[in-house]
Amino acid sequence: MWIHESFTNYSETLFTDYWYGKEAGNAYVQGTRKNISNDIPIIGIYNVNQEGSGDMYYKGGNMIHNIRQVINDDSTFRLILRGLNKTFYHKTVTTKQVEDYISKQAKHDLSKVFDQYLRTIQIPVLEYKLDGYKLTYRYTNCVKGFNMPLKIKFKTEQWIKPTEQWKTLNLYPEGDNPFSVDPNFYIKTKKVD
Repeated sequence: MWIHESFTNYSETLFTDYWYGKEAGNAYVQGTRKNISNDIPIIGIYNVNQEGSGDMYYKGGNMIHNIRQVINDDSTFRLILRGLNKTFYHKTVTTKQVEDYISKQAKHDLSKVFDQYLRTIQIPVLEYKLDGYKLTYRYTNCVKGFNMPLKIKFKTEQWIKPTEQWKTLNLYPEGDNPFSVDPNFYIKTKKVD
């Protein structure tokens, strides 16, 4: 179910993006997060006729948006969407086939992203510490091995690759807001001491 509903839901973001611009598309998908309940995982238990959560719509759409951000190339992202249609046209597919196809075409192992957003109700938390020129960060509230890259602003816009282990980035912060995470990623942030 998530395959149908998540991609159909995300088509609304793509429509908004096309007609009103990328900022409007981003605002649209971010706005749908208020509709996510995180009551049960999107994927239910297999072979017992258990449907997953209704979050397959909005949370699924946000997961696809995360993947689009990680790919960081809309031409490649579009090719993946079109390739899914072409490759699996008139076929019954499994979640694994779709996950593997997207990871292969994106040239990035997205298995932990799929595990996190489809199989748990946990929203990853980026814990961070700021100490002068130093940013220390890690993921918590996530599946083992979760390593989704993030776009941040810490002096300049750049990418970091958080894991469950603390990592450090040294840069001179600018202005009153020295650190922020790109809101296109469906995560939470928590400043710690």
